[in-house]
Amino acid sequence: MRAFSQLLDALVYTRSRNAKLGLIAAYMRAAPDPDRGWALAALTGNLDLKAVKSSAIGDMIRARTDPILYEMSRDYVGDLAETVALLWPKREDQPAELDDGSLSLSAVIDRLHGVSRAAAPDMLAQMMDHLDSSGRFALLKLATGGLRVGISARLAKTGFAQAFDLDVDDVEQVWHALSPPYAALFDWAEGRTARPDPEGTPYFRPFMLAHPLEADSVDLQDYAAEWKWDGIRIQIVGTGTETRLYSRAGDDISGSFPEIAEAFAGHAVLDGELLVRGDMQGGEAASFNALQQRLGRKSVTAKMMADYPAFVRLYDLLIEGDEDLRAMPWEQRRARLEAYMPQLSSDRFDISSVIDAPDFEALADIRAGARDAAIEGVMLKRRDSPYVAGRKAALWYKWKRDPLTADCVMMYAQRGHGKRSSFYSDYTFGCWTEDGELLPVGKAYSGFTDEELKWLDRFVRQNTVARFGPVREVEKTLVLEVAFDSIHDSKRHKSGLAMRFPRIARIRKDKPAAEADTVAGLKKLVS
Repeated sequence: MRAFSQLLDALVYTRSRNAKLGLIAAYMRAAPDPDRGWALAALTGNLDLKAVKSSAIGDMIRARTDPILYEMSRDYVGDLAETVALLWPKREDQPAELDDGSLSLSAVIDRLHGVSRAAAPDMLAQMMDHLDSSGRFALLKLATGGLRVGISARLAKTGFAQAFDLDVDDVEQVWHALSPPYAALFDWAEGRTARPDPEGTPYFRPFMLAHPLEADSVDLQDYAAEWKWDGIRIQIVGTGTETRLYSRAGDDISGSFPEIAEAFAGHAVLDGELLVRGDMQGGEAASFNALQQRLGRKSVTAKMMADYPAFVRLYDLLIEGDEDLRAMPWEQRRARLEAYMPQLSSDRFDISSVIDAPDFEALADIRAGARDAAIEGVMLKRRDSPYVAGRKAALWYKWKRDPLTADCVMMYAQRGHGKRSSFYSDYTFGCWTEDGELLPVGKAYSGFTDEELKWLDRFVRQNTVARFGPVREVEKTLVLEVAFDSIHDSKRHKSGLAMRFPRIARIRKDKPAAEADTVAGLKKLVS
């Protein structure tokens, strides 16, 4: 357990991507089986324990220490597991960690898998008594299912591949045919067996990605233009008997959208955009805000599926039956996709149309006028491009819409997490109503430099008017220019609005708060 907890500590406080990869690779080479397999499952989000509720952990620490001290510490630190790990009073007569293997990572996971929710707190407390603060932090994160250390599943798989000099795309292809603690994966990585064969299973293929378009030098004679839809990119993989849906990161999201998986019975692999229908009469795609109501859910109710009916707007056909089409030019794959469409339910699948533009200038005008709720921009795909994993130069480009901006007033600030836990880095901002009331319209925690973060943190501390746990209310005097991709109606917010990807574009020290934008003005931007 100690080696795993030290890995988590190092990942939390390491910024460099290459350094993170090096840490993961070193652990994978050095750790014993099956510990490293369980660690890989935890880092990639494939370890679902959740043996203990967060409220039970709060009760545990209140029973061990002064509840007021705990509440004050939680307010300062901001993270439950980190607070309890640091504050937990270890018994003086027990060593930091037992050396009999009972606190190895695999042993801990076995115990958490087998314990009832009622018995879990006592068992957790016993293990915590034998661990140092780093070990307690790792244990609590595992037990609550909240292991987030600033890396993606793809990064963890890349670190594993780097450890054994493998191609990460090869790892991705066999990944979903295996299960934790991945004994067959490590046997292959270390040369004891051949590469696991995923054929016959609905396994993931890495997506082809696009580079941002930075100039207008693309010749539309060589490229086709499509809309870039504002949903989530998914891959539909069917074997004829089983269908799975994968996100761009390779996560299996079939359980969140069962109606899509059930509607596809083919033997094929397709690439498309998962969307939710808005007006059922017109059948058009709703905004990303509607899709968000269903994201992250492991199971959905019939009412949820009826209120937010999902469908897929298809971009590409990668495999049809036993024929791999990825080496074909885009134009040929497009023709095959169009011919494949009649096999699919029109309620759940349609095809992304090609934009008719004679030249780049005309395309720029079309793009500039596109403010549909579900359009994020334009894709440019070289007509002779094969479908290859990752981003390859000069094949596909994405040309996003220019962001919208609004001048908003900071209202609240909250402590960040990890390396930002000592800074107020999450900002809620608002705009004015006709009656002079300031209503929240969004929240942002990115877009600013480290120096600007320090300045904003000082502003929050020096202008606090009220405290609510880890949140501070501030004087309504600071204007922030906020950039966002789109804005939509929302029943969840008092202002009736929700921003898509808000970020701080500029700190407007020069602008009086009274001159910030209005809610009515933002409503005119709703698409």
